[in-house]
Amino acid sequence: MPTPLDHEFVRAAARAADRPAAPLAADPDEEPAGVPHRGLARRVKTLVATYRSPDSALHGSRQAVAAAMTHLRALRAAQTTTGLFAGGDNVQSPPDSAFTVNDVCDAHVLAADAGPELRDVTAALAEIAGAATGSLLTGGVHTPNHRWELCAALARLHRSFPDDRLLDRVEEWLAEGVDIDAEGLYSERSANYAAHVSNPSLLLLADVLGRADLLDAVERNLATTLDLIRPDGTVETVHSRRQDQNHPFPLAPYLPHYRLLAVRTGRGDFGRAARLAAAGGIDDPDLLAQTLLTPDLCRALPAPAAQTLPRDRYITTARLAAHASADVHTVVYGGSDVPEHRRIRSGLACNPTFLRLFAGDAVLDAVRLTRGFFDLGPFRAAGMQQLADNRYRLTETLTAAYYQPLPTNQRRDDGGYQMADEGRFSAAMAFPDRPRDEVSHTTRVEADLREDGADLRIDISGPRVPWALELTFRPGGVPEGAVPIGDGRWCLTTGPMTYRVGDDEIRVEADVEAGEPLAGPDRSDVLRYDPGQDYTVAGGTDATTGNRVYIGGHGPHTLTVALRARRPASVV
Repeated sequence: MPTPLDHEFVRAAARAADRPAAPLAADPDEEPAGVPHRGLARRVKTLVATYRSPDSALHGSRQAVAAAMTHLRALRAAQTTTGLFAGGDNVQSPPDSAFTVNDVCDAHVLAADAGPELRDVTAALAEIAGAATGSLLTGGVHTPNHRWELCAALARLHRSFPDDRLLDRVEEWLAEGVDIDAEGLYSERSANYAAHVSNPSLLLLADVLGRADLLDAVERNLATTLDLIRPDGTVETVHSRRQDQNHPFPLAPYLPHYRLLAVRTGRGDFGRAARLAAAGGIDDPDLLAQTLLTPDLCRALPAPAAQTLPRDRYITTARLAAHASADVHTVVYGGSDVPEHRRIRSGLACNPTFLRLFAGDAVLDAVRLTRGFFDLGPFRAAGMQQLADNRYRLTETLTAAYYQPLPTNQRRDDGGYQMADEGRFSAAMAFPDRPRDEVSHTTRVEADLREDGADLRIDISGPRVPWALELTFRPGGVPEGAVPIGDGRWCLTTGPMTYRVGDDEIRVEADVEAGEPLAGPDRSDVLRYDPGQDYTVAGGTDATTGNRVYIGGHGPHTLTVALRARRPASVV
């Protein structure tokens, strides 16, 4: 017996599409000034979906059709002579145009068999798609996920306008292999690009090409993402190599993928994730079109699988560990790309946060360690080792050098030596040819994840340098027991502190096992976060915001920090 339909889900998707579509249909001749090409195509797709859907208030609306035509004229005008679309930072971009063509082709499928009233819409969509085909067929990309977005556009073009050249080009890209690792993470490790690009593109390619391996890749990514869902309904991003590494990412964009795979596989854990993704309401106007194009989305979800606690996951490829219990959810991270590449760069994992802790409404968003060592920036672990169950060691050794005179055979009378980068700065000093006197600094952090929090042991060795441990709490509470030092900052020297939000709290207690006494509130030069010269030389920062508590001093030091979550007994 076929799975029954989830009518409430479909009605919610229709309402989400109607919200932006209704004002457009109310004034169908208004020119969409200033709307980028991707926005124009998405509006057309949504308008056609509302026209097609019996659950939409715009079902059969001629106003919706007229609005779609107005937007299609604007979209055609944004197309250059190459068939690519103008606008955006990426000039003459095949992948950016592919995003638009994907919506154009989906709208074409919805419009093509919808009757004579959509004849002009169908023809306009076909014209736009045809003009873009040549450039997408031969065009290149510049990020990993762009390959799959471009392949999806080529596959959609073939679906509506069959052409073997399109499939050949898709196979050429796919022959590189999908960039998913043994743990189920795409190479960019980005929730944003997994949810918005890689997963939907690979699902489309799996359907059009009949490729079960592509469907398997998506299922593996979604399975891993289950362990990255945080108690606040977001997905962990600290390990990302893209823009989302410094921002929370909601679970909601994963809804159609968890829902589709839950229906097709019967997985109750995916069904639970789909329900959680929809818990805040359905706001994505594109979901309605997806239900029309992929009817399995409309089927009822399988019964949700119960979440087993405690739950642990160590993702070795990203060097990220997560521990969830009834009281606390803790993340430890040691997978930064900066120690290897020795630079801050778009496309690298650069976030220096090495621990987060959630205790209900009391949230420790970031724990970071900054050191005054040659301005090389905060602690970013170069290695992470699992010592035992829920116990990890993070390690980083920084090295800087002083340079000796050039050997005799490398000297020049004119003093004109090559420009070289020595890892901290660049100068015309031929650094690789000079003998070096090195200075090293090692930091080790051991994190023991407990059912009620975490214990940290931080060893700072090497020359005497200032250091500061920064604990950034999510706004909503006040650090009780810490000393205020201004500008939303506190310091902890002796005794414990508690960060309380409602009935939830996180208690922090620090102790020096070896080294000088901790810095007091008068040492603002020590109790601060320093992002390092890669940021400051450009006038930038990656500093956190929120209520920041500092523990600091001058190393060498051995510091222990106990973090304990306390929540009402009713939630346990």
